[in-house]
Amino acid sequence: MATATAAADSLYSRMGGEAAVEKAVDVFYHKILADAELAPFFASVDMKKQIRKQVAFMTYVFGGSGAYEGRDLGASHSRLIREQGMNHHHFDLVAGHLDATLQELGVAQDLKNEAMAIVASARPLIFGPAEAGAATA
Repeated sequence: MATATAAADSLYSRMGGEAAVEKAVDVFYHKILADAELAPFFASVDMKKQIRKQVAFMTYVFGGSGAYEGRDLGASHSRLIREQGMNHHHFDLVAGHLDATLQELGVAQDLKNEAMAIVASARPLIFGPAEAGAATA
């Protein structure tokens, strides 16, 4: 179990570990699927599988596990960018839903800020460094 291997000072542990991440992902995807601009990206997605992958990914990036078995962010989003027009606006919507989720769940502001900084660092991994720079200019 990832919780046992997470460093006590990791963001994952400080946020509440496995139960907290699972709850956050559940609330997060309810918000995503209720968003008319984002829901179409998930129309043909097996959401149970997607939720499992997201829990594993968040566990990893928040320091709860030393390994992540999924595809890298660029590869896993390239089809959405190329075929469905996913762009920085959509990234910002997703980030906003995560921020709102963490707020709703009562995550302390310093932990929320740390989590959102990790999310922001994913932008160039999804869109490429040149594209990510253009979004922040």
